[in-house]
Amino acid sequence: RLNNIMSKWTERLNTKCDVCFSDKDYENAIKYYSEALEVNPSNAIYYSNRSLAYLRTECYGYALADATKALEIDKNYIKGYYRRATSNMALGKFKAALKDYETVVRVRPNDKDAKMKYQECNKIVKQKAFERAIASDEIKKSVVDSLDIESMTIEDDYEGPKLEDGKVTLRFMKEMMDWFKDQKKLHRKCAYQILVQVKDVLSKLPSLVEITLKETEKITICGDTHGQYYDLLNIFKLNGLPSETNPYLFNGDFVDRGSFSLEVILTLFGFKLLYPDHFYLLRGNHETDNMNQMYGFEGEVKAKYTAQMFQLFSEVFQWLPLAQCINSKVLVMHGGLFSEDGVTLDDLRKIDRNRQPPDSGPMCDLLWSDPQPQNGRSVSKRGVSCQFGPDVTERFLEQNKLDFVVRSHEVKAEGYEVTHSGKCITVFSAPNYCDQMGNKGAYIHLRGSDLKPEFHQFTAVPHPNVKPMAYANTLMQMGMM
Repeated sequence: RLNNIMSKWTERLNTKCDVCFSDKDYENAIKYYSEALEVNPSNAIYYSNRSLAYLRTECYGYALADATKALEIDKNYIKGYYRRATSNMALGKFKAALKDYETVVRVRPNDKDAKMKYQECNKIVKQKAFERAIASDEIKKSVVDSLDIESMTIEDDYEGPKLEDGKVTLRFMKEMMDWFKDQKKLHRKCAYQILVQVKDVLSKLPSLVEITLKETEKITICGDTHGQYYDLLNIFKLNGLPSETNPYLFNGDFVDRGSFSLEVILTLFGFKLLYPDHFYLLRGNHETDNMNQMYGFEGEVKAKYTAQMFQLFSEVFQWLPLAQCINSKVLVMHGGLFSEDGVTLDDLRKIDRNRQPPDSGPMCDLLWSDPQPQNGRSVSKRGVSCQFGPDVTERFLEQNKLDFVVRSHEVKAEGYEVTHSGKCITVFSAPNYCDQMGNKGAYIHLRGSDLKPEFHQFTAVPHPNVKPMAYANTLMQMGMM
């Protein structure tokens, strides 16, 4: 009879989880599988399925742990190897992923999908080894040195926007946004002009940008936009175009996932050139080579332009500042606070940012960490950096004489979330993220008079029928099976 009860309970649970997956309600799927594992902690399938739910919510560290646990319980469970490989791919651990794909191919030699994944992963491992070899051979030359922009000709039949005497103007920006809206491509000469100029502007900035808002001034802070160009246009429609009297701060993760990342980043870079002292950009964890290789931006730039242009984007991203302090009271960064106590604003000023981020330390934390409700720190759900509690936030703010931090990096159902007793605010500006999360987007107004955050929410707008992740690595497009 007990077996019968357990069987019915399992059946009901599986039905609930199936509904959650079809509704893309991964948080509840995680909850139900966690409940099931309390009752039956030696079920490899539950761990593997929860691993998939974690993958869908970008909790790659947790996904990796669950897939590993499934394999500890049943080393012959092939889906466990798939899940673990996908988790490692997402974390940029290509060699570890390759090992698991090898196992799958060995067990299933006739599985075409497994063979394709193995070959794709093997290609990346070899490519990375080659890049390391040539990087150690010589000091890397800038793409800028090999460009001859002046000799690039704009063909007579090109009817799109052009820089005016080599400069970005408001008229150019409006024309470019309309041009992009119609899914047309900016001439490569104009794209290179923007990139070379913005690299020069960003390279002169400190790693910690510090600004002062006057009593009568306000700034708009936006979170992740992730290649959702039509939602970016909607922000400007709702909140006004950037200008010297309408400054913006975009808090990283401009690219990847959404399939209009080029349009987003060229628009943001254009406004940075037009209003260098009133339009601010901070680096996110997706303004990095590993992420761009997996989640679409590299593929998109190569599809729309060239591999050389992607290399230049990579150089520019390395010069994006890492944090911004407003009126010496509010600190803004993409990820969050630090794996160790004692980090000061002066430490942030001293970070050498012109590189790919390291696996640990303050630069990594600024791009990757997340808040948690409980005190202390714990292992990151993402597998990179850490999670930090309200006591960590309190100590950091007190030591640095700050009021609160604003960060992004996480999808929130309402577009924003206030935690740690109002001292840690998350803002996310990509509504209906990846066309499937159903979340609102939000942006924040901060006024110089009181620095009290005002939240403004918005919903997703229609976009042309190009799916998210259209340019992503095939392993990430297909790796969620």
